Amino acid sequence: MSLNSIINYFTNRGTIASTESFNAKIKAFTSQFGGVKNIEVFLYRLEKLFS
Repeated sequence: MSLNSIINYFTNRGTIASTESFNAKIKAFTSQFGGVKNIEVFLYRLEKLFS
């Protein structure tokens, strides 16, 4: 964690919780389907699921 992100929290009360939550959803999605070999299909499924 950088000094700028720590200062940003105290100045603006800004966190990256929404980004971390989205990353966790992607990780769960990937593990649920046992991995995807075709990246285009993976991105299509991800877009339809989270849009």
